[in-house]
Amino acid sequence: MTRARWNSNLRIEDPRNHSYEAVERLRRLLADGAGVCEDPHRRDFYEVHDDAAVYYIYSSPITGKVYLLATSQKEASPVTV
Repeated sequence: MTRARWNSNLRIEDPRNHSYEAVERLRRLLADGAGVCEDPHRRDFYEVHDDAAVYYIYSSPITGKVYLLATSQKEASPVTV
């Protein structure tokens, strides 16, 4: 996983109507330097990771817009006693 930083006034398009909180959390992550994994099968598609969720995005090299395509919650790590 690499760190990537986008411009803080980044335009995020949300074609799947995620919650306002999810879009704003993604905006903050990208502006602060998020942990990002490139999709090995699709150019300009990425997974953005934080402690609780993963965001799947497309970053247009032409327009500079980021499209939020999906989110998923990370599973909690099992606790060993």
